[in-house]
Amino acid sequence: MDGVIVDSMPYHFLAWYEALRPWGISVKCFDVYQREGERWDKSLKDLLRQTKITPTAVVLKKIFVYRRKVFKKYFKRYIFKGIDRFLLCLKQKGYLLGLVTGTPAQEIKAILPKKIRVLFDCVVAGDSVKYGKPNPAPYLKALKLLRLKPNQCLVVENAPLGIRAAKAAGIFCLALNTSLPSEYLKEADLVVEKLEDIPGFIEKSCAT
Repeated sequence: MDGVIVDSMPYHFLAWYEALRPWGISVKCFDVYQREGERWDKSLKDLLRQTKITPTAVVLKKIFVYRRKVFKKYFKRYIFKGIDRFLLCLKQKGYLLGLVTGTPAQEIKAILPKKIRVLFDCVVAGDSVKYGKPNPAPYLKALKLLRLKPNQCLVVENAPLGIRAAKAAGIFCLALNTSLPSEYLKEADLVVEKLEDIPGFIEKSCAT
């Protein structure tokens, strides 16, 4: 979702930056982008462990609530060009669509428009699995919900952890460099710059 359907990563960075700043933690854009897709609590615990702050439940909740507040205040929804038409076309042609994101379920509705949400046959949110990306658990859950085998699917990702999760689940992974340069996406089976560059798939099935 983030960085593939919605251009939301800059706002996620801003939210984390502002939420961690009062605790004396300074994060860079790359720190957030390379963790995209990971469960928020795992990311936060790792960042806190780099300091002398103990990641207690109280501390985690306080930072997360403030991060969510900042994100909600500044977030402006921008859907990547052509993605809504692309998903609708795939749906109309009988493809099963699954959304696998590290974002908590309660935030998905705020980020993703309803007209796009309803196109998905299953949604695996970050807080719906015990282990997040790069663990294959999120994609394995999606496979189970969709009743598909790994070789029947294609994953579209934009970050290293998501790519590793897809590959660990045995699924072909295509990466978009919407968030990070191609050099950080080399573990994917194929890397393209934009949706329209997906060879054959969009040209033959969903030409616009």
